Formats: sequence, structure tokens, C-alpha cells
Amino acid sequence: MEVEYVLVGFGLAGLAFATVLEEQQKSFVVFEDASQTSSNVAGGVYNPVVLKRFTPVWQAKSQLEVALPFYQKWEEKLGKTYDHKFDTYRIFSAIEEQNNWFLAADKPLLSPYMDSKVIWETYPGLKSKYGFGKLQHTGRIDTKSLLSDCKTYFESQQVMRYESFDYEALDLSSGEVTYKDIKAKRVVFCEGYGMHQNPFFKHLPMQEVKGELLTIQAPLLEVDFLVKAAVFLLPLGNHYYKVGATFHWKDKSLATTEAGKKELQNKLASFMTVPYTIVEQSAGIRPTVKDRRPLLGVHPKHTQLALFNGLGTRGVMIAPKMAQELYQHLSEGTPLEEEIDLRRFSNKGESQA
Repeated sequence: MEVEYVLVGFGLAGLAFATVLEEQQKSFVVFEDASQTSSNVAGGVYNPVVLKRFTPVWQAKSQLEVALPFYQKWEEKLGKTYDHKFDTYRIFSAIEEQNNWFLAADKPLLSPYMDSKVIWETYPGLKSKYGFGKLQHTGRIDTKSLLSDCKTYFESQQVMRYESFDYEALDLSSGEVTYKDIKAKRVVFCEGYGMHQNPFFKHLPMQEVKGELLTIQAPLLEVDFLVKAAVFLLPLGNHYYKVGATFHWKDKSLATTEAGKKELQNKLASFMTVPYTIVEQSAGIRPTVKDRRPLLGVHPKHTQLALFNGLGTRGVMIAPKMAQELYQHLSEGTPLEEEIDLRRFSNKGESQA
């Protein structure tokens, strides 16, 4: 079997790159073993403002200009809805936060999204002594459904292989790629936290963080917007909400914990007063890099091998644009921006695998 690309991993990064390859009419095969779950359990929220500090998200405008049409194309292609648009309401905890909101809302990069007025409307079940700040043009991508449906689509194209990738079976001696029964020009690794097992790229400084979320049912709560306070409360419809997320830097397991559940419940109790039932608890490992930027580029020794990783907590926004930039880099030699190029860590223990 001869293809131009082998993709390893099918989270948001793998899907975004596979989409670019299909659009460019490039042949490829995808290896997916479901070992990484961050894309499936993610909240999937896109939001151009850092709501902790009221500052712009890195490259938010250009990312959304690529990302929103990307998801719309898949909706049209598969006849499904994945992009659920809503406003985001930030609960103010003090007068000082209101003032900081007003200052931020006047800035050119933020004014299209931030309503300059305090929202004083009350909602049964939510505590909001100092009101809300309203953020427009936000929403949620149903990543779990999107990835499941896209896997089915690519299965129909006969390009999916549900098996673990065996690094030792990779032969690079010819200058191209031979892997078992496959000959290819490049391998693109889109493995998320699984990069730690990759002998070619495991030296790169990922500071992954575990996150846990709850799905709850709250029959007495009637909100159709995302609420952001100590945690986010994300509407899923029919009185179901997703609550998240925790940040655990030491625990690297995919198991849910009682401590994670209690942390989310305690933070939820700080602003929500109606009863609820926990329907599900989930966990995933966010592939976060220490400088909070993606990891893209080619191996310093084996240029047939490329990496697409480090999407962190904003994968739904970042993945489509980064997929385009990586493809242009690999196919046309277009330089990557220094802040996303993995070569920024090239002097820190390069693997020569």
C-alpha cells in the first residue's frame, strides 16, 4: 500500500490534518488506538477572551476565522450540528472585577466580544451579587460526536486503522517511510499526551495537565448560556450541563477521582443553588506545552517525521489553523512561526531516535 501521509492519532489535531489532506487530494492512512481521550472529553468551548484576566486569547481572531468555517463544512458534509452557539456570562465576584471588565471592553481586540454593560438580570439558581459580564460570539463544538462521526466517514473512505502504532516497525533508511505493508512520504504524529511514548519526540517539554469534568442534570436551572465563575457551567440542552474543569499536574492517569468530583462540586456550590444529579464524570490529559504554544514541525534528523501537538485547552480553536500551517510547511516549505515551531526547543535534549 502506498500513500503520501501516515497520521498517528485521531483527536482534534488528527481530524484537522486529515481534513486538509482530503481537501488537497492527498492520500493517507490513519492509525488510531483510542489511548488518548482529551478531545473526546473536552468541553469544546471556543472563546476569544481569557476570562480570568480579561485579556485576548492568543491569535483568537485568525483562529476563529479558520475554525468556524471548518466545523461548518463538516456539518454540511455529514448533515449534523456540532457548533452550538451561545453567549458566555462571567459572574463578577467584586466591584473591582466590574471595573476591570469595563477597561478591557474598550480595547479594540476585545470590544467586538465584550458587552460594556453589567448584566443585572437575575436567574433562579445562580448567585450573582455583582452581576454578570456578557461575552458574545462564543459557543461549543460537540467534539465527541464530531470525532465519532468523522471516524465513521473516514472508515467509509477505507483510511482508518484501529491499532497502536509500533515505532520499532518504522523504517526510515530509504529517505522515505516504510511501515509494515505501507510506503509513505511522511508520518505526522498527532498523539497528544501519547507523545511521551514516542521515541522521536518524547524529549520535547510538554507539561500536560489532567482535567476532570462532571455532567449534571439540574431540572430547576433554566440557562441557555455558559456561566463562568469558579468553574464553567456549560449548557447541553434539556437541563443537562457540563461542569469543569479541574487542573491536576501530578496525576497522569485517565481515571476519575473522588477528589476531582468533590472539587468540582464545591466550586459549583459557590454560585449555583439548585439541586442536581451527577450523570457522568470524565477525565482526560490536556497536551499543554510549558510556553502555552503548539508544537509543530519536523524531526531534526528524520525529516520524514512531523509533529502536530501541544493544542492545550483550546484545541477546538487552534487545530484547524495549525493544520493548515503545518501542511503548508511540509508541502511547500513555508516557514513556521518561531513561537509554534518545535525547533524553539532544539537545544534541549534532542532525541536522535
